[in-house]
Amino acid sequence: MVGQPDAEPGDGRPEVAGIAESDDVLDRVTALDPARRAGEASAAAAVAAGTDATAEAPATDLTAAAFFDVDNTMMVGASIFHFARGLAARKFFTTSDLLGFAWQQVKFRVGGRETDVSGHRDTALSFVAGRPVAEVVALGEEIYDELMADRIWAGTRALAQMHLDAGQRVWLVTATPVELALIIARRLGLTGALGTVAESVDGHYTGRLVGEILHGTAKAHAIRALAVAEGLDLRRCSAYSDSVNDVPMLSAVGTAVAVNPDSELRDTAKERGWQIRDFRTGRKAAKIGVPSVLGAGVVAGAIAAGVAHRRR
Repeated sequence: MVGQPDAEPGDGRPEVAGIAESDDVLDRVTALDPARRAGEASAAAAVAAGTDATAEAPATDLTAAAFFDVDNTMMVGASIFHFARGLAARKFFTTSDLLGFAWQQVKFRVGGRETDVSGHRDTALSFVAGRPVAEVVALGEEIYDELMADRIWAGTRALAQMHLDAGQRVWLVTATPVELALIIARRLGLTGALGTVAESVDGHYTGRLVGEILHGTAKAHAIRALAVAEGLDLRRCSAYSDSVNDVPMLSAVGTAVAVNPDSELRDTAKERGWQIRDFRTGRKAAKIGVPSVLGAGVVAGAIAAGVAHRRR
C-alpha cells in the first residue's frame, strides 16, 4: 500500500488518506482481515503524511521510535468527545439527538469486544458521509485549539519529548480519525499519527471505513506495518497506553509503559514487569475514565443521529 501512484483526479477510486489506491492494491487489502486492513491503511496514511516539519529536530536514531495512545494517555478524556463538543457548538446536531447511538459507543469504549467494534464501525463516522475531507480537517484544526490544547497531559508530553530529544521518531496511535490524530501530532511537534482511516472518493468521505476502527489488534498491525515501511526495529521501540485493550500494541515492542492505566492494564503491567506512570491523583485517578467514556458515547452518537435525521 505504501508508495502507490496517485490516480487521476476524478477517476472515482477510493482513497486512503488522500492516496488513491490502484485496483490490484485494493484487491489485496480487501482480502485481509479487517484489523490487519485497518492497520495497514493507517500505516500507509502515516507514511503518506510524512515526517512533520514541526518536529523540533530531525530524527537521528532511525531504528527506534515511540508510539503513544491518545485518549487518557496523551490527552485528558476522549479526543472524539472534544471534537464532537466543537461540532455541537457549530450546530451540527441538537440536544434532542443525544440518545440514539450512545449505548453502543459506551460498550465499545469500555469493552472493546469484536461485536461492539463491528456495530461501531458502521456508524461511528457516518456523520462525515458526503462531506469534503478538507472541511473536516479545517474543523479539527479549529476545535483542537479551542477544546483540546489545554487537555494534554504534561507528563506524557514530557515522555514523548524524551524520545524526540534522543533522536527518535514519535507517532500517536489512536482509534480517533486519522485526520484529527495528525492535527494533534502536528500541534505537539511529533512525527505523525496512526489513526482510523475513512474511505474518500474525489476528496469526499463515502461514510465507510477502511477495515475497522484502529483498536486492539489493529493497532499492533499498524505499528508493525509502519516498522516495515520505516525500517524500525520494534525491539528498540516503546509504546504507551492507558487501556488493557492496547495490550497487543504494548506487547509488540521492546519497552511497554502503562500510563494512567485502567485497573486491568495495571494488573497486566505488574505481571509482565512493564513500567507504570500515573499522572493522575487521588479521586481523579479513580474516576477520570468513566465520564470521558460516557460523554464520548453520547455525543458521538448524537452526531451520527443528527446528520442521519437531516438527510431523511
